[in-house]
Amino acid sequence: MKHRIVVLGAGYAGAYAAGNLARRLSPADAEITVVNAVPDFVERMRLHQLAVGQDFAVRKLADVFAGTGVRLRLARVTGVDPERRTVAVTGEDGEGELAYDTLLYALGSSVADHGVPGVAEYAFDVTGRSSALRLRERMAGLGAGGTVLVVGEGLTGIETATEFAESRPDLSVALAARGELGAWLSPKARRHLRQAFDRLGITVHEHTGIEAVEPTRAIAADGTSIPADVTVWSAGFAVHPIAAAGGLEVAETGQIVVDRTMRSVSHPDVYAAGDCAYAIGENGRPLPMSCASAGFTNMQATASIIARLTGSGVSTTGLKYYGNHISLGRRDAIVQMVDGDVRSKSWYLGGRTAAWFKAGVLKGSGWSIAHPTFGMPKRKRRLTTAPDRSGARAAA
Repeated sequence: MKHRIVVLGAGYAGAYAAGNLARRLSPADAEITVVNAVPDFVERMRLHQLAVGQDFAVRKLADVFAGTGVRLRLARVTGVDPERRTVAVTGEDGEGELAYDTLLYALGSSVADHGVPGVAEYAFDVTGRSSALRLRERMAGLGAGGTVLVVGEGLTGIETATEFAESRPDLSVALAARGELGAWLSPKARRHLRQAFDRLGITVHEHTGIEAVEPTRAIAADGTSIPADVTVWSAGFAVHPIAAAGGLEVAETGQIVVDRTMRSVSHPDVYAAGDCAYAIGENGRPLPMSCASAGFTNMQATASIIARLTGSGVSTTGLKYYGNHISLGRRDAIVQMVDGDVRSKSWYLGGRTAAWFKAGVLKGSGWSIAHPTFGMPKRKRRLTTAPDRSGARAAA
């Protein structure tokens, strides 16, 4: 009887994890199913480029997993029952249910509106392909002199504002920051960032919290009206409440609380990776929602699953946040390294060299997803124990 491994989500964490599991576990003992709502792999780090009209290759998940032994189920996850070890899904074939012996939860995150009035109705975002395409259509119809306001001074906000300003110099682009722009960067990197914003003509509204979004403007906390034919909301991410609704132990953020091996602290046959995992890094702080964290957590989760199924010791993957690489359009960028306390180091890399580095990161991430079983060993590891399908959870 094969051990059923179900991976929820085929983003940076889920797609690579599924390939890693297929690469190392014997298909005679394990079957791996990936559940994803859309048929394509979404390069989330490039969605701001897509939104402003740039095009890049789309990778079909069916092609990604072809010949790997990984089964692809195109469906939306609607619920998880960790007591029964089942996942509820809905897709073209209607509603259904998948049973699992081991679950890897990697459903990622979406935009967080923080309950701000008008965000859901009038704002755009770049957290998903469909939302980026919706923004792309709106941007295409925006004539010269149109106004775009990006809300949020994090990585997504900075990259979106600079990409839009470079690609559409005919528009007036602004960014609303709750604090100081680039306050978390080193002084030299912060100066580089401000120079880039000045060069691109981006207006910055610092210490400006947005309290409401309307069709043609945004309202700041002090009552100031900021004109915006298009408001792009990038003020944080949120996870879907599916995990909490299913009874898994979650943090206040809704992320699944995991131990050092990415195993759920409440349900040991469930693992989490990516944005939906509340994982504590080596500095004692929760890992931030990021592509880098998705890489670390999915490597740890797959290593843990494989070790426990094959009866070997669980190795640990480093959970350290090394820094940020921030695109400032296509020809400029900032690479800012951080120390163990996530404080920016004094030096940084900027300009075209940093832009080439960021382009390499994007290319490498895409390549690894497109080749999920690269380096497949000739002999795969056999499972040592049969799955427990009694209905009761396995002991930790």
